[in-house]
Amino acid sequence: MSVYRKQQLYYLIADVLSSELIWLSFLLFRWIVYEGRLFASGSILIPAFNFHTPLIVYPLACITVYYLSGYYLRPFNRSYSQELLTTFFSSVLLAIGAFFVIIIDDQVSDYQNYLLSLSVLFILQFTICYIPRVAITIYSRRHSIKQESVIIDIAAYNSEQKIYSQIRDAYPSGKPIYIRPRVYDMLTGAARIMDINNEALVCITDLNMPDWEICVKRASDVVLSLLSLIVLSPLFCVLAVLVRCSSEGSVIYSQERIGHYGKPFRIYKFRTMYVSAEESGTPQITKPNDERITPIGRWMRYYRLDELPQLWNVLKGDMSLVGPRPEREFFIRQIEEQAPYYCLIYKIRPGLTSWGPIKVGYADTIEKMIARLNYDITYMENMSLLLDIRILFSTLSVIVKGQGQ
Repeated sequence: MSVYRKQQLYYLIADVLSSELIWLSFLLFRWIVYEGRLFASGSILIPAFNFHTPLIVYPLACITVYYLSGYYLRPFNRSYSQELLTTFFSSVLLAIGAFFVIIIDDQVSDYQNYLLSLSVLFILQFTICYIPRVAITIYSRRHSIKQESVIIDIAAYNSEQKIYSQIRDAYPSGKPIYIRPRVYDMLTGAARIMDINNEALVCITDLNMPDWEICVKRASDVVLSLLSLIVLSPLFCVLAVLVRCSSEGSVIYSQERIGHYGKPFRIYKFRTMYVSAEESGTPQITKPNDERITPIGRWMRYYRLDELPQLWNVLKGDMSLVGPRPEREFFIRQIEEQAPYYCLIYKIRPGLTSWGPIKVGYADTIEKMIARLNYDITYMENMSLLLDIRILFSTLSVIVKGQGQ
């Protein structure tokens, strides 16, 4: 297990144990204050509602909120102020959520008791959660436990082609990639000081998106892809029958693509071509009115129905709903001859759709692939949940109009 994963696991275990302690402490408070039965006969800490279920549900709720806040995303690149603020706002959300689910049902005559319960829960939530988090952070810093990174000195290379080649080769390691900047980068503000004790470096693997948005984006991918797979399962069955009856061959077509961190993965589609489409062994770009496409396959391509199995790729984590379309390595090498910066998009998951395909359409030439790449890099540098929503609605418009290919 990598140091990065270990650090995430430490925070996760600490948060689970803290949430259990928070809930038990809050039950004890409610028992003493509202029930007044601490020394009475009967089982202590058995409230009117189910006792065991919240011991599971409450920690799960806490971990969900912590994850969506982006707390676990950068276990090493977090300042004390960020840790404080993230824990504070998470505690506020959890306290208010518990208030409306549990506390508001209390039969009390004085509304000050509501405020007291809410305040106590927030104090317990913040204090008990924050202390072990800070302890782990301090321990890690004092023992110099850090995530390994890759630093590339661009002054050591005499061409951009070699620089991007080094970046491409470094991506599969999954380590943060930093560039030792030139004077121009410092003057224009591109260089950022990551640690006051270290030199200024440019991190090219960080996303221009708040941590919480990155986590909400991934959570949305999981939820929406899972719901879509369930709801669209009848359509999957119909399409599978149509593909099977259209020509010989398997229903699902699998192909290797290059994805996140430059790692290969298998993408899944409904088969739209005859099995002899690439019998020569050389990958070919699909052309308009391509004779290799079956009649049913052409219809599915118009409405992009052939790409529905990629929802499984999204659920697995190979892809996102919104992100650059993944290419085959054969075509990537051709793109890199003219656009060596292609590797920059490796820092995000490829997607079902993105700004590039919407603006350029189906890329049936290397030139169009490069144009689509430029749009995708622009998307990557301006990523936001709002932009993703706009792209998804634009894609739905393309699907409804049958403008696919």
